[in-house]
Amino acid sequence: MNKEIIGKQSIKFNNPPAILSSASIVGQMEGEGPLSSYFDQIEQDPTFGQDSWELGESEMVRRAVQTAITKSGLTKEDIRYIFGGDLLGQLIGTTFGVKDFDIPVFGLYGACSTCGESLSLAAMTVAAGYAKNVIAVTSSHYGSAEKQFRFPLEYGNQRPLSATWTVTGSGAFIVSATSKEQPMNQYPHITSITTGKIVDYGVRDSMNMGACMAPAAADVIFQALEDLECKPDDFDKIITGDLGKVGSEILIKLLKDNKIDISKQHMDCGVKIFDCEAQDTHSGGSGCGCSAVTLAGYILQNINSKKWHKILFVPTGALLSTVSYNEGQTIPGTAHAVVIEQI
Repeated sequence: MNKEIIGKQSIKFNNPPAILSSASIVGQMEGEGPLSSYFDQIEQDPTFGQDSWELGESEMVRRAVQTAITKSGLTKEDIRYIFGGDLLGQLIGTTFGVKDFDIPVFGLYGACSTCGESLSLAAMTVAAGYAKNVIAVTSSHYGSAEKQFRFPLEYGNQRPLSATWTVTGSGAFIVSATSKEQPMNQYPHITSITTGKIVDYGVRDSMNMGACMAPAAADVIFQALEDLECKPDDFDKIITGDLGKVGSEILIKLLKDNKIDISKQHMDCGVKIFDCEAQDTHSGGSGCGCSAVTLAGYILQNINSKKWHKILFVPTGALLSTVSYNEGQTIPGTAHAVVIEQI
């Protein structure tokens, strides 16, 4: 057996899958932020040379997948599956982005937690022996997400300080099987995963995604620490996806209420990716692409350089649609935890 089911919600891999390569493609605003030097490509054209926001997002996905394959030294024929998802209806960002690769696809939707979901399923698949190499890819685009979930950009509505700015970006990862004979220790490894539940605290404010998602992040972090018999000090960083400033404060308080203090280790991709004051992004960044491009660039480079040895990566998602919101439903949250470390 090369895997172990532990605790209530976790899997610990005896032969941990390796992240063979990663790629991050972003837009102009992300390229003007503090992480600009970590991205593979920064595109100045908001539609990425296409005729719409949506087609531009698909072009981002295509570039991310191709760049990850190229950096790995593999060919597309070496890839067994793609696990991919985005925020758009029917996953059209992913669908039109990967259709020409001729690789079998699993379409995923976990809102902004999709990077964690795709990495988890990718790791499970290769660890179980069903594939040698798979790709996990996620994306979001400010223009397409705003048009679908809020208002067209031309409307020019004011945003409350709790609001976050959807990241224009796509992150892709090649996850590969390892063995005792080929441990691939030169690469970061996914050593365990903790799958999150749907957590609903009754929040209805779509302009405060951090408050919607923080309870789910607290729930899965608590469970991961319990299942893995870890404490916050065992990690160099505990990294959430896109809670932003508001959600990060709520997360830390919720865990402190349960006698867990992650304040020293905590980092949020949504806070890190933008200069919130200089770029006027209010609470920070959000979207599927937020955690994906931050992991593909900044986080993995810190692990590869051995500045960090072990992190708990926790992308977070708000599970709403225009239908559920307009019908007055609450906005549940979810989050998935992935332990990534140098072995």
